[in-house]
This record gives sequence, C-alpha cells and structure tokens, in this order.
Amino acid sequence: MKWTVLSDNRTSDSRLETEHGLSILLETKQLRVLLDTGASDVFARNAEKLGVDIRNVDYVFISHGHADHAGGLPHFLAKNQQAKVIVSPEAMKGTFFSRRLCLHGITPAWPVDLDERRVDVGEPTCELEEGLRVIARIPSNHPVPLGNQRLYVQDADGNLVPDDFRHELALYVDGLLFTGCAHSGLENILESCPWPVHTVVGGFHLLDGYESEEDLTALAMRLKAAYPHVQFYTSHCTSDMALEVLRRVMGKQLSTFSCGKVVLV
Repeated sequence: MKWTVLSDNRTSDSRLETEHGLSILLETKQLRVLLDTGASDVFARNAEKLGVDIRNVDYVFISHGHADHAGGLPHFLAKNQQAKVIVSPEAMKGTFFSRRLCLHGITPAWPVDLDERRVDVGEPTCELEEGLRVIARIPSNHPVPLGNQRLYVQDADGNLVPDDFRHELALYVDGLLFTGCAHSGLENILESCPWPVHTVVGGFHLLDGYESEEDLTALAMRLKAAYPHVQFYTSHCTSDMALEVLRRVMGKQLSTFSCGKVVLV
C-alpha cells in the first residue's frame, strides 16, 4: 500500500503549492482511491509535478461537506471520466458556515452531474468492494474537537444551527483508516471501526486556541493506551501546538505529513 499527499497546508517540497485543504492518493494492488480533493485544483497541479496520473483513479472519497475537502471535486471529474464518487447525501444537501474570524460560507460547489457517478453509502458501515469500506453516522461517545463550536449548518428554516457532522464519513482500506478532518472526534471514529487498524491518516481538527495543553495530553495518553500498535499521521487541521503536545506523549507513534510525502505501508 502506498499513499501520496497531493494537497495540504504544509509542504517540504518547494515545487509544490499549499492551501487550506487536504487530498491524498491511496494506492493498493487492487485500487487507486483519491482521499478528498482539497479546496481547489492545487491537488491536480501538484500531482502533475509529482508524476502522479489521476486519470486512472477508481474512486474519489469525500469525507465531509466542507469546501477544503470537496472544493477540488469538479476539477477531478473533469480529468477523470471513470471514478465513482463516495460522498454522504447529507454533505451534498447541507449549506455550511464557519464563524472562525468572521462568518463565511464553506459549502463546496457540487458538480451538477454528480449523481451519475455517486455510489450509495449504507449505514453505519458498508463494504463497496473487497477491502474498501465506509463508516457513517459516527456516534459521539467520546469528546469531539472544540473547534466544532464555530461550525454551523443551515436548517430547513434558514437558521444556523451547530453542525452535528452527520455528513462526515471515514474510509477504511486494508488496515488504513482515513479520518478526513475527524470532526466527529478521532476516538469516536476509531471506536466505530469494526476492522483491525494499523494506520490512521488525516486531520484531527485540533486547532490553536481551543483544546488546552491538558486536554491534548489526556487525548494523547488515551490514544496511546487504547491503540498502542497504531501509527498515526496528521497535518492539515492539526495545529503546530497540538502536534508538539501529542508528540510528547506519543513519540514515534505520531508522524506528520505534508505535500509530496510518500508513505509505503
């Protein structure tokens, strides 16, 4: 299994562009899956610079209905004529907002012909084909990121209400669990996964100014105790401060990624 970071907030390769977004190409012997599409066509431009061909991707997975993960979808579909799209209907129906800094919309522009390529997602878990599984309707048995407090969805009356992230999905492929932004909480996503996990990849939505150092230390201790053999990779919406605190406890069990990073599992 191999995964390559095409879009992220960080990079260690000066050739590559960054953005507030996330996109990763996951490759197995059987499948090529694009994990989110970032906020724009940055993922496609970076893919070209890295010599990655996105035309033969089999699936594109959209973890939730925010523009920093689904904004590049129209660009992907224009280049790839075959891939099926995995996305929650709740994501496509929602109108989403953030109050970070100021109130602004974060709903992506969904392609008009998306239904022709979209695959239905069963709940709470489903297997689309051998080794490719989706987790939906993630319960909140553990704390969720405090940064969610600034995120809203419009209800039927046009009012902004706190987003409960029923539109968020996680993807499992042969022991790798992709969390997207983990708005539902990393522990909740892991607990909802009924299959053995050796690698977790994605943002953890641990932003500056929300969780305290004590909160982050406690989270790291719980993850280390409950999942001692799991390797965690994060970037995107995990702040530098959160990374520093988590690393103190988790050590080499926690790694970071950035644009251009290639990992063989």
